[in-house]
Amino acid sequence: MALTSDYALLPSESDAHNDSALDSTKRNTGKLASFQFQLSGLYNRNIGLLSIVASQVFLALVNVAVKQLNVIDPPVPTFELILIRMAITYLFSVTYMKFMGVDSPFLGPKGVRLLLMFRGFVGFFGIFGIYFALKYLSLSDATVLTFLAPLCTSITGALFLGEYVGRKEIFAGVFSLVGVIFIARPTSLFGHSHIPIINGTVLLGNSTGVPLVSEALVNLTSLSNDTLINISNSTLSMLPPSVTPTKRLIAVGVSLLGVMGATGAYTTIRAIGTRAHALHSMAAYSSISVVVSAIGLIATHTPIVIPTSPIWLLLLLEIGVFGFCAQIFLTLGLQRETASRGTLAIYTLIVFTSLLDRIFFHAVPSLLSIMGTVIIVGSALYVAVTKQNQNESEPSKGNVNARRSAAGGHGVEQEILLKNMEEGGREPAIA
Repeated sequence: MALTSDYALLPSESDAHNDSALDSTKRNTGKLASFQFQLSGLYNRNIGLLSIVASQVFLALVNVAVKQLNVIDPPVPTFELILIRMAITYLFSVTYMKFMGVDSPFLGPKGVRLLLMFRGFVGFFGIFGIYFALKYLSLSDATVLTFLAPLCTSITGALFLGEYVGRKEIFAGVFSLVGVIFIARPTSLFGHSHIPIINGTVLLGNSTGVPLVSEALVNLTSLSNDTLINISNSTLSMLPPSVTPTKRLIAVGVSLLGVMGATGAYTTIRAIGTRAHALHSMAAYSSISVVVSAIGLIATHTPIVIPTSPIWLLLLLEIGVFGFCAQIFLTLGLQRETASRGTLAIYTLIVFTSLLDRIFFHAVPSLLSIMGTVIIVGSALYVAVTKQNQNESEPSKGNVNARRSAAGGHGVEQEILLKNMEEGGREPAIA
């Protein structure tokens, strides 16, 4: 009996197999749990970065829609584009504030209403600058010029808000002007040496910038200086034939006016501080832009273009909806991301615009445009990153200021989302 009992205590072959399967299941479950944990950690560490990148994708798509509407026949006027975009933004902003119970959603808090009005007025010129520039500049060239805003803001902050501006900011600002010149390419400096001559001919493009090989070979001797078209020496893609060097210079000039508008808006936002909600600034910006653009349409006797194609109507809606989505994603990202990583994510905008420029408009930048882009983006990154390093001893204030500088390169709408980021680590209160 004892022998029988002893044998009964020994594990059977079946039991050993079951135990092995159980151990294998536990190991697999452990590996899966570990993988899920690592994936969750990766997501949590980078959700801010991904949100900012998503905002740049939306902004790039907005600019594509604007440029597409600029090349249809007849093109949608710049004032009309701004009116539609800002009307949608105003509707979303006020609706959100009413839903969340924010005080004074229409006029803003007392004591800062004049500042909000001024912020909206100068902000209009910020968006007008890039929308007008998209008529005559490539998507990437028009976008990269907006990266001058943080450099200009450093100067206005020193002049009007008593903020410190060092030699690095001044050096970067002066160096960026070289990049602007490379993008503008004034004929007084460059002549027509950047226009390739292929057997005495130059290739023109149609209204969308697509080369017309069969019918657009024009002898250079038949063209005046004002009608020569800028064509990359390494590519045969370009802007429409109506874009003369003079119009290109005008576009760059208006774009720089837009940079000044964005700088003024950003400086005003800094002056307002936490006395108003971030969406008060958004609502003021959008409402005044609607009024100014409507006045512009009337004063210039510009007829409103009614979309005759469902695609055109979708593009108009895209400008408003995607623009607001970009602002929301930017806010979510800045709430979760460090300044240095946020800066790098924001500057992915130039990558997306260059890619979309190639896909939708068959544009490949010339060597001078690439050099100008590298100079401007490099200067802006240099200022943002070095400022972050200088402020590491003051984590809360430093991160706020660095993130402000990072967002300064994308015109007005991104900066308004950073208004509430003051000492003490307050983040933009939108979502």
